Amino acid sequence: MDRSRTPVRVRRASRSRRTGLLASLAAALTAAFAGAPPAQAATPPPAAVSCPAELDGKATCYTGQDADGAYYAIAVPERWNGSLVVHAHGGPDLGTGSDPARSVDDLARWSVMVKEGYAWAGSSYRRGGYGTRMAAADTENVRRLFVANFGKPRRTYVHGQSWGGDVAAKVVEVYGRRGGPYDGALLTSGVLGGGSRGYDYRVDLRVVYQYYCHNMPRPAEPQYPLWQGLRADSTLTTAGLRARLQECTGYASAPQERTALQQRNLDDILAVTGVPERTLESHLRFAVFTFRDIVHDRLGDRDPFSNEGVWYSGSHDDKALNAGVERFAADPTAVRDLSYDSDLTGKVSIPVLTMHAIDDPTAFVEHEAAYRATLRGAGRDRYLVQTFTHESEHSSLSDAEYADSIAALDGWVRTGKKPTPRTIADSCAAFDRIYATGCFYDPDFHPASYASRVRPRPGGLSWPAMTAAQEKRWSRIAGVGIAP
Repeated sequence: MDRSRTPVRVRRASRSRRTGLLASLAAALTAAFAGAPPAQAATPPPAAVSCPAELDGKATCYTGQDADGAYYAIAVPERWNGSLVVHAHGGPDLGTGSDPARSVDDLARWSVMVKEGYAWAGSSYRRGGYGTRMAAADTENVRRLFVANFGKPRRTYVHGQSWGGDVAAKVVEVYGRRGGPYDGALLTSGVLGGGSRGYDYRVDLRVVYQYYCHNMPRPAEPQYPLWQGLRADSTLTTAGLRARLQECTGYASAPQERTALQQRNLDDILAVTGVPERTLESHLRFAVFTFRDIVHDRLGDRDPFSNEGVWYSGSHDDKALNAGVERFAADPTAVRDLSYDSDLTGKVSIPVLTMHAIDDPTAFVEHEAAYRATLRGAGRDRYLVQTFTHESEHSSLSDAEYADSIAALDGWVRTGKKPTPRTIADSCAAFDRIYATGCFYDPDFHPASYASRVRPRPGGLSWPAMTAAQEKRWSRIAGVGIAP
């Protein structure tokens, strides 16, 4: 991003709005709406900065840091339609503090929202590492900060991508009551199975990989249970992980350059886990480094994962695999805390629109089946519309589809008329004439159940994974969940 450009100024649709923006930001903070955290009044106001190149001449951009230490970015379009999109980013990143570049990068990545006339606000979260409720609180904080400085939008939508889909879904459940600050939600490529079940296939990858590869840890290295992901004091790097994965499977080599054992190991790992070859490394990184963060840094070395009762199949010798793979049972208090932090109850009271690539190699499309089952189990699926596209990406879908999706959600909120996958698919062509990125909807697609893709653990077939009644009971336990 070029920070040498002179920031453009915001043009408001009316003199009263322009006057409101130019008023003292300090005064705006003092007059913040009721319910804003008192600490926010002491934070410095947003500072005008150069916008990402995608928004040059189209918006005024701001950055800052909130009272909890989370960096954020804000953009207000030159032709603001009066509504706001609050963005929840994916990950989680694993840095110790808040990354000031993350929210700016995401603003560039989803600049289509601003081009469509929406103001945009996104938090980098106060720290790296896992913590869905923390990230949801930081997302709500940046919304409040926007209101304090730029006034209350006509309508406010929360958008979440990847793990941010889980974060945004948590925002909907915690802050999105009817008549509350959010009018609707757009969840794209979302990890919507929640933390207690949504990573089971990575648990399976971790143990199946070690069964075949025996190099994380190696026999001569300090041993640790695989549910830890990686021992807390390990100095293994991502480059080291890639080297060990290559050593065992030859995944980075052309097939003709692999040894027979490497090819068999790779074939068995992919067949048993269902992980796509092109994302094998990224899934393994999560099962190693992010699992270490969850277990060691967030849950005090308690095990939230289990593979008891799981039968692994698809290998050249399933009997040997199941006899030799490492097994472990979860600590119930660790499961409770991870579930409370990241599982969804389906307690939804505002319109929610989702979009997911059918061939998403990272957050499998079956996460959408888990989310629909969650809302149906809570009797709230009337608030949900799901769309699916014939794309093979996770981190970025077609800009025309993003523009189409936010417009469909906005129309649903404004008119009360619920769209269908077909009407959303039909309306995409108008946006593609602007963005020329394609429309790939399949309005007739319905994902198979989550259990069809991820081997369920005993008792793991019913949804929601955490009921609203469980959430209420658990909320009374001191220290429950994951600390911010």
